[in-house]
Amino acid sequence: QVQLVESGGGLVQAGGSLRLSCTASGRTFSRYGMGWFRQAPGKEREFVAAITWGYGYGMTYYADSVKGRFTISRDNAKNTVYLQMNSLKPEDTAVYYCAATSKLGSRTDLHEYDYWGQGTQVTVSS
Repeated sequence: QVQLVESGGGLVQAGGSLRLSCTASGRTFSRYGMGWFRQAPGKEREFVAAITWGYGYGMTYYADSVKGRFTISRDNAKNTVYLQMNSLKPEDTAVYYCAATSKLGSRTDLHEYDYWGQGTQVTVSS
């Protein structure tokens, strides 16, 4: 069982930055691929970024809408995954969720994730 707790959300003006953190319980964090998803009001939850475990460890993947602006990283010593968000836009406004998967490789489908955090609100004002 893995428990995930997100933090770092808030209100920011367009063009600003935020860093989200997601801390996991348990001793096997390094054996999970981690992902960030987001859900805006009235929309489906969508993939944002992922970072792998296993072969090709630490490879990163991004949705086209955030590529070049967001960076996912992980610190296994702290059981934490981060999402650095720069050049934020109003359309980035959403609840952001982190998730963990035991599956290897790039995982961009939310159904492939085993554990989810409670989410943190990010609001970008224009």
